[in-house]
This record gives sequence, C-alpha cells and structure tokens, in this order.
Amino acid sequence: MHSLGLGIQPQKPPRRTRPLAALTALLATASPAFAATADSGDTAWMLTSMALVLLMTIPGLALFYAGMVRSKNVLSVMMQCFAIVALVSLLWVIYGYSLAFDASGMLAGEHGLRSLIGGFDKAFLAGVTRESLTGTIPESVFVTFQLTFAAITPALIVGAFAERMRFSALLLFVVIWFTLAYLPIAHMTWAGDGGLFWDWGVLDFAGGTVVHINAGIAGLVACLVIGPRRGFPSTAMPPHNLTYTLIGASLLWVGWFGFNAGSAAGANASAGMAMLVTQIATAAAALAWMAVEWATHRKPSVLGIASGAVGGLVAITPAAGTAGPMGAIAIGAISGLACFFCATRLKYWLRYDDSLDVFGVHGIGGLVGALLTGVFAAESLGGAGLAEGVSMGGQVWVQAKAALITCVWSALVTWVALKLLDVTIGLRISADGETEGLDLSLHDERGYNP
Repeated sequence: MHSLGLGIQPQKPPRRTRPLAALTALLATASPAFAATADSGDTAWMLTSMALVLLMTIPGLALFYAGMVRSKNVLSVMMQCFAIVALVSLLWVIYGYSLAFDASGMLAGEHGLRSLIGGFDKAFLAGVTRESLTGTIPESVFVTFQLTFAAITPALIVGAFAERMRFSALLLFVVIWFTLAYLPIAHMTWAGDGGLFWDWGVLDFAGGTVVHINAGIAGLVACLVIGPRRGFPSTAMPPHNLTYTLIGASLLWVGWFGFNAGSAAGANASAGMAMLVTQIATAAAALAWMAVEWATHRKPSVLGIASGAVGGLVAITPAAGTAGPMGAIAIGAISGLACFFCATRLKYWLRYDDSLDVFGVHGIGGLVGALLTGVFAAESLGGAGLAEGVSMGGQVWVQAKAALITCVWSALVTWVALKLLDVTIGLRISADGETEGLDLSLHDERGYNP
C-alpha cells in the first residue's frame, strides 16, 4: 500500500481499483489544448487548506514557541519562524519543488537505482502555468500547498535550540537542511514510482516521517551539538507567557485540518475522515497527557494539555488517510503518554537541553504515529485496509525501516551542517549576548517595554 502523502495519493485498499496510478503522471503539465478543467470544489478546499497550513507556522508555531521562552527571547523565536517561511518560500520555487516532485529522478533510470531525489525539470517552476493541473486542482495550488509543508518543517527545529543560536547561522543551516534532508525524504516518500519509500509501500499520508520525525531528530542533534542553555538544568527557565502558548497551540490545532484533511487533495470522503480522526486523536492525546500529569504532579497544567494536543496532532498525521475513529483514539492516547514521558523525564535523565521539546513531541510523536499507522490501517481495527498480501507485521516493518532511514539521514545532515557552520561562522551567541537575551543582542528590539 502506497502513500502519496500530503494526500495526493489515494490509498490502495484491497479489492478496489487504485484511482491514480502515480504522482508522476499527475505532475505532467497538460497541454492547453487537451487540459481537463480543475474541479472548483477541490480547488476551493485546497486553497483553504493551504491558508490553514500557513496559519500553523505564522502565527501558530511562532506564538506557541514564543510563549515558552523567557521574555528576553520572545521576539527571536518569532523572527526565526517568520524568516524561515520567507526563505523557504523562495528556495521552494527556485529548486525545492522540482527536487521533491520532479519524478524523472537524478539517480533513477538506466542504472536501475531507486530515486532518492528529483531532477531540475521544474526548477524555477518551469511548466507551471494557469492551465497545468495536478489531479483535479491547478498545479499552482499544489505547489503552494506543498510549500507550506516545506516551510513549517525547519521552523519546528528552532524550538530545540531556542535562546542560544546566532541568527545568521540559523538561516544558513535552514538552507542546507532543507536541501539535503527535507527534499530527499519528501521525494522518496511522495514523488511516485521509483521513490525508495514509495516502492516499499510506506504509509505517510500527511508527513509523519517527512515532517515530524525528520524535524524531531534534527532538533535532538542540534541541541546536542550547540549545547545546553547557560544554567540548564539547575536554573529554572519557566515559560514567560502561557497565554501565547495556548493561543499558538489552538491555532496549530485548527490549522492541522488543512495539514491532514488537505492532504486528501480534494473535497472528498478521504478529507472528511482525515478531519474526523485528526480531531479525535488530538483530543485523546491532550486528555492522556493531562491525566498522567495530574496523577504525577497533582495538578493539570496549561502547558501540559497544549503539548499533549500537539503530540496527538503529530501522531495522527501519517495515519490520517488510513486510520478509523477508534484507531485514532488509540494513536492519540499512546502518543500523549509517550510524549509526556520523553518531554518531562527522558531529557532530564539524559541531560540534553531540547528547549521547547521538539524531539520529545515531534520526534517521539512522529515515531509513534509512523509505527501505529501500520497497525491501525488494518481493516479489522477499523482502518481503510492494507494492500493485498500485506500483513500488519509487514506494514509495521516497512514503516519502521522508513523511520530509521529518516532518523539516520536527518541526524547525519544536521550534524555535518552544524559542525561546518561552527568552524566557519560560529553557531552560538556569546555568553553576554545569551545573558542579555537574543531580542536585544541579535535584533536590537524588545518584546515588551521596560
């Protein structure tokens, strides 16, 4: 069973005809003389979904992160999220879309190798016209929708090293990581026949592997390479404004309907079920985190329920096209418990300073979701059904292989990129600058008047 994520791939359930053979056919630019007409309903939903996914980063993620840092760094994380959206938008149209979705492949063809990366046939959006279609929607809409996914992924990583990285180093890191980590994983998962994960039959409907495991592992490596904040873990560093954080989490929850239901690539039954399971899994994860925190610390916290909700959103992402409602409850509850343990226990036991729990929520939630996707896709558990001849164990195995490769590749790219930047321009703000806060030391601005 293949998953052309971000929803363009309809699933391949047993005993039913697969509606679309491969994304490669979809991405071919139609001749104006023979072009079909875009479906207005599908197009309207995808335009809405694109806006919802952009809302997830600015202002959603920006507020979510800004509330969790100290007041002297509130503008810095907002600036990072905003700048990453702008930077990746340009990189995407120059070469990112082509390397992710040009199915010709640079390493495929006569050598018989699986495609690991796309080609440059669509660089600078060559061939993307008003008439060209991707499925039933204009290709321009598909390009913009995918752009928002590409933008939020590196923005997620900044929470792992918040309050201590130089802004110039961050921007250069994003260019390297986006090019060498995000684009290959996206291509292998979603670009069609010949892609490594695609040919394995990996299920990743909306980016559990491509977005969350990829970013979560990068965040873990980054916080280890850059080192902990000064005073960690002995000095208390509480969030300065949980109101921002809860508003940001709420915007993420709403925006995630574009992320998951938009990945059905149209206004259809798949989008409806993706929306339903997204809501259910998020609610289950939020309550699971709240319950275990309440039992452990005797009081439920706003930060806890917000973090649990995000963990549920992450975990249901790869399964949104295949899980049923009861499977969504299980995925959400398990992810809420797993993310709670890693964010509140594991990082202190291992003494790594993942400032805003990027690995604990996105990395762990992504891994839980990727593996459980293979379980709850089974028809016997209320899912859409596995491909003919594929067992639950077999599906979980290919999910695990894809997750492992993503972890290793993302970690390697992140480590090499950061080490290279450290010996050239330097990664970390000075001790005085960190004490003063990044708002003043890097941007010469204050989030609040004294």
